[in-house]
Amino acid sequence: MADEPVRVTVWQDGPAAERVVLVHGTMTWGTECFAGQRPLADRFRLELMDRRGFGAGPDTARSDYEVDAADLLGLLDTPAHLVGHSYGTGAALLAAAERPAAVRSLALIEPSAFATAEREVPEVAAALVRFRAAFGERRPPMDPEQYLRASTEEYGLPMPELTPRRLRATASAMAERVLWEAVLPLEPLAAAGYPKLVLNGDWSSAAPEYRAFSGEAFLAFGAHLAERIGGRRVLVAGADHAPHQDRAAEVNALLAGFWTEAGPAQP
Repeated sequence: MADEPVRVTVWQDGPAAERVVLVHGTMTWGTECFAGQRPLADRFRLELMDRRGFGAGPDTARSDYEVDAADLLGLLDTPAHLVGHSYGTGAALLAAAERPAAVRSLALIEPSAFATAEREVPEVAAALVRFRAAFGERRPPMDPEQYLRASTEEYGLPMPELTPRRLRATASAMAERVLWEAVLPLEPLAAAGYPKLVLNGDWSSAAPEYRAFSGEAFLAFGAHLAERIGGRRVLVAGADHAPHQDRAAEVNALLAGFWTEAGPAQP
C-alpha cells in the first residue's frame, strides 16, 4: 500500500451504527457514485472510499484493484459491511476473500471481473473479445475528453460535465489496470459465512448498443458469480450499469434489509 493514506468521506446522521464501507467504480468517486445512498446514513455509518487517482484520493501513476484492496483492508480495523460497484467490486472481492472475519456482509453491484468466468460463460467470452478490440493497444491515442466521449456517446450514454475532477478521474481510468482481465479467487468467498448479494440492473432501459456491447455480459457474469459464491442475486428493473443510482430508493431498501438481516456485530 502506498504511503499516503486513502481518503474516506463519512456520512452518519444518527447514533453509533453498523459500519458500511463503499468502493466506487471507474471515472467517478465515492460521494458521486453513492450519492443516492445518502439517506441510509440515518441508520448506518457510511464510509465512502475514494480510490487512488479519483475524487479526493491520492495521485497514482496507475490505478490498480489490488492496491485498492490493500487500501480497503487498511480500513477494516473493525468489521464492516462491504459494498463495491463495477471496478470497486474487485477491491471488495479481494478484501473479503483475504480477511473474512472483518466482513459483516458483501454486496457487489454490477461486478466486472469477467476473465474469472471467460471459460465458463459464453456471453462473457464474447464481451472480452469486444473489450480487447475497443480498449486495446491498437486504439488511437486520446486525451481524457476524447476518451470520455468514446466511453459514453458511442454507446448512447449522456456526456457528463467536463469538470477538473471528472477529467482527472477519466485520466486515471485510462491508465488503470483493467478489472475485466482479472481472474479472482472465488473459493474463499464461497466458503465464507457472511451474507453475499450480487446486484444487477436488468438492462431493459439501456440503449441497444450499450446493452449489446456490455450489458449481456454483466447480466451473465452476475448470475454466474452469485451461484459460484453462494450469494443472493437480484435484478433491478429499469436500471442498467448503475442500479443504485437509477433506482436508489429500491436499492436502498434492499441494502438496508440485507445489512439488517446479517444480524448484530459480534463483540
